[in-house]
Amino acid sequence: MAYGVSEQEKHYPIMKEIKKRDKIWNILYREGNEEADAITKRMAEELSLSETVCRLLYNRGYKNTQDAQCFLRNEDAVLHSPFLLQDLDRAVARIKEAIEQKEQICVYGDYDVDGVTAVSMMYLYLTSLGAKVGYYIPSRAGEGYGLSCDAIDRLKKKGVDLIITVDTGITASEEALYAKSIGIDMVITDHHECRPDLPNACAVVNPHRIDCGYPFPELAGVGVVFKLLCGFEMINCREKGISEIEGVRHICREYADLAAIGTIADVMPIIDENRLIVAMGLKMIAETKRLGLAALIDVSSNPTASSYDTPKKRKITSGFIGYGIAPKINAAGRISNASKAVELLLAEDEQTAHMYAEELCSINRQRQIDENRIAEQAKKKIEQSFDPENDRVIVIKDDSWQQGIIGIVSSRITEKYGLPSILISFDGATRGYPSEDDTGKGSGRSVKGMNLVEAMNSCSDLLEKYGGHELAAGLTVKRGKIDEFKKRLNEYAKEHLTEENLRVSYEADCEVELDRVSLGFATELQLLEPFGVSNPTPLFVMRDLYVERIMQISSGKHTKLLVSKNGVRMYAMYFGMTELALGVREGDRIDILANVDINVYKNEKTVQLIVQDHKHSSSFVEEKDGEKRRYEEIKNGGEFLPQENIVPDRNDFAKVYNLLRRLTRSGNDSMSIESLLFMLSREPGAPIGYVKLKFIIRIMHELTICGVEEPAPDFYVFTVEFTGTKTSIDKSNILKKLKSQCKR
Repeated sequence: MAYGVSEQEKHYPIMKEIKKRDKIWNILYREGNEEADAITKRMAEELSLSETVCRLLYNRGYKNTQDAQCFLRNEDAVLHSPFLLQDLDRAVARIKEAIEQKEQICVYGDYDVDGVTAVSMMYLYLTSLGAKVGYYIPSRAGEGYGLSCDAIDRLKKKGVDLIITVDTGITASEEALYAKSIGIDMVITDHHECRPDLPNACAVVNPHRIDCGYPFPELAGVGVVFKLLCGFEMINCREKGISEIEGVRHICREYADLAAIGTIADVMPIIDENRLIVAMGLKMIAETKRLGLAALIDVSSNPTASSYDTPKKRKITSGFIGYGIAPKINAAGRISNASKAVELLLAEDEQTAHMYAEELCSINRQRQIDENRIAEQAKKKIEQSFDPENDRVIVIKDDSWQQGIIGIVSSRITEKYGLPSILISFDGATRGYPSEDDTGKGSGRSVKGMNLVEAMNSCSDLLEKYGGHELAAGLTVKRGKIDEFKKRLNEYAKEHLTEENLRVSYEADCEVELDRVSLGFATELQLLEPFGVSNPTPLFVMRDLYVERIMQISSGKHTKLLVSKNGVRMYAMYFGMTELALGVREGDRIDILANVDINVYKNEKTVQLIVQDHKHSSSFVEEKDGEKRRYEEIKNGGEFLPQENIVPDRNDFAKVYNLLRRLTRSGNDSMSIESLLFMLSREPGAPIGYVKLKFIIRIMHELTICGVEEPAPDFYVFTVEFTGTKTSIDKSNILKKLKSQCKR
């Protein structure tokens, strides 16, 4: 908000520090650039699209009709040769040998969605070739991320001859040597950042290898497996005298769905061959023959439906996968066992499929409860320990946090405060009392400008284990080293993070007027799908919208607005925003940052907005500033007209007093004047404006109707004691003076 101090800021002091930086709206396309305007206008005419959609294409680098058409038709993406991946031929050769020699193979994967889909894909493919194969996913809580010598010992006892890692293993140098020493070969496939020394394995397939010339390194872990299978099939086709392209087509037909889910869930850039993989995968998912996936989509789309109801058909988009399907698959590995998610994807009968789908949904609901609890605890710790003058990274710890959930909470904290964050849990590591030798597992998220893996590398002597990506990583650390780790991490951040990096920012495509947002426009936007990193869901700035109605949704967790401008009215959903935290009243005018969405209800389509951020419009803020100036003028003796409605009557005092009594009785004695105005606007009767309310508060304090402190401008602490004795407002000298200033 541009004015006032919210209650949320009162309770969370760190928010005031972040607030000072403000959220930046970077608008990528601004009208007035003659060259850009001419290009988008010509593209709009030649493609028969709106100029706004062509501005989106321009923002994404498509600045002529031919290139734009290629993008829209997905003709600009190709599947690169898998043999450009270093060691892929060696990986294929070793796996073929294992199949031919009837060796026992184990697919060893990570417990997130990328890992689960990669395990499922590799397992299904090897099974189809008649291989002796099983899979292993470590327990997040019991074993932690990646390979371990204990797990390798267990696999040795089961007769495993070859371990194929998927979405993990690139930092497992010691484990690879140990496996080799006890007679187990290893093929490593991964996509995480590499260290200088690679594990000593039969093959190490990772597009991030320094010596790998693969043209598109941004594959997910499941994407690397997808390329491995393409290479495997190409060799099979070559040996059979069949065109190699048939092998690639076979892998696409069988496994593009799993590759798409893992790619979307792991937040990989949806460009180049990822865009093609995801586009193919979404089409495949829409008509899926995979029983487990069909059951999960059904349960996710119809959570309250019985098995006899006609299932609601959902449009399969990257958003639906990312927010509707992936969290349920992820939840299994976070707080239960990731094998349940694999078994869902491998299910061969509907009963088993629905059993696992229901179980994953139940686990995910529990995950949400635990996540919210940990998030609240984390906020309190931040409030107590964060030093806004010196800290550039939030590092907090707890003995009881569930390790599988702290990564999600870290994401929320980084998004909220615009700072890198690391949460560390000692759950299960304590001896009943804290010890310096306790081993904690941490999960972190970063912001643009600070590579988290490189930051951890600068503190590697303090860590037992670490790895991940530029913006997300995990670690293992002893309790006694956390203070030094936090100190050195912040020193690193001070060197690498600028003030600009720390400002929370959004990139909007362009400004658009509300009357341009129609169902046809929303349908046009779907031409740019699939959306994701590097091809984000279009984001628009819409200015000076009048707020007609504010409605609470889902017991107040979300807010729905009815906004209008120039006679056009539209609903705007604001997820995760409570009505009070919104800081907006009916009648206010706001600018919003929003996506355009199509809502389907009872087979009727309507266009709606999905709000990502908001601020009061500049003209509205000027009006509010004018109210403040007007209050000061009248307070200093200035005259005013009756129609300004400044002089309060007994009903006005009663309305304010009764509200304050209710609030203080419920323990809420501190609030901004904007919060008071908002709550009063919900009360029946004539509205009370800013100037009138300021005088009411002064008069109530003067007459000792209540105690009033103003520790910050327009922020009050009230003390209301009900005595039962009536006080005449006519005794107020402030009120008498105010009445005398009113011109008749």
